[in-house]
Amino acid sequence: MESKFANQVEGVGLGLRRDFFDELLNRPELEIDFLEIAPENWLRFGGRQGRVLRTLSERYPFTCHGLSLDLGGPNRLDEDYLKDLKAFFKLHDVRVYTEHLSYCGDTGHLYDLMPIPFTEEAVHYVANRIKRVQDILEQPIGVENVSFYAMPSNELTEAEFINAVVEEADCGLLFDVNNTFVNSINHQYDATEFMKKMPTERMMYCHMAGHFDEADDLKIDTHGQDVKPQVWDLLDETYAHHGLHPTLLERDFNIPPMDELLSEVDQIRHAQTQWKSAYEAN
Repeated sequence: MESKFANQVEGVGLGLRRDFFDELLNRPELEIDFLEIAPENWLRFGGRQGRVLRTLSERYPFTCHGLSLDLGGPNRLDEDYLKDLKAFFKLHDVRVYTEHLSYCGDTGHLYDLMPIPFTEEAVHYVANRIKRVQDILEQPIGVENVSFYAMPSNELTEAEFINAVVEEADCGLLFDVNNTFVNSINHQYDATEFMKKMPTERMMYCHMAGHFDEADDLKIDTHGQDVKPQVWDLLDETYAHHGLHPTLLERDFNIPPMDELLSEVDQIRHAQTQWKSAYEAN
């Protein structure tokens, strides 16, 4: 039976930054299958940038990956914001909406993504909030496994917590390959074994990104470097275990020329082509 979380987008995506606007508009031959934006950065844009965004969303399938919904936070969900999101998704025919499985608010916005305690109580709390979001938006959403640097609780493992939340909320998963590698080094677990515990049937798509090597035992998730060899290896292992899933490259700063970014996009596509051939041969 086909998963209800699959096939909303296909192929290889790129996180949209304003640096790319002119090239995306003027180079229609670019091999990019979908684009992703942080919707809170675009909700209020009009003028030329609003028109450009509309042109691009007519040309490419769009996904939205949020930064501020605060799924694990103590404050009430911002339902007015969710209603604005719903209208934005309709305007731009957004295929998938995902958020971080984290919290980012207290008495104000924390401007960081903080880990939720891995407890049964937190599972129920977050799952209920996700269900409310899905009710308002009238669509399933996905949550992303986040990088974190302090373990808030070990009542459940990270993998147990993620699986429990997505099962209870009946939502999708945005599987971040780089976050998995970064956490595996920082918290000393096996990245491959963690990846294998993720629910295949709930995967919407995958993220690839670079990180900074602070030390042998400390990696910082920056989205500001090229993807590291170990993360490419983990993507191959992900395709081998879970099958092919759409995969997007994130780059948030130290942004190189488009052709350099496209070399990593092409590397994702090459991996997908190889695994597709392997599956068809079997």
